[in-house]
Amino acid sequence: MGFALILVIIGWLYVAILMAVAEVASPQGTALGALFTLVLYGVLPLAILVYVLATPLRKKRREQLERQAQTPDNDQA
Repeated sequence: MGFALILVIIGWLYVAILMAVAEVASPQGTALGALFTLVLYGVLPLAILVYVLATPLRKKRREQLERQAQTPDNDQA
């Protein structure tokens, strides 16, 4: 993952954490609401984003492992 993606992830989590803190600090807010805010606005979207953006890397790694499995080993001679 590139530096820009990591920076976006850090920024997104920072905002989600601040939203959760604001939820707890609010007179009508609850800790359960803060937990749901953190999970639904922070963790879940980031997990989906990272999964989708890492797909090309996983595909490239899988193809590389398949190519290595198809080539005969030279150590057996």
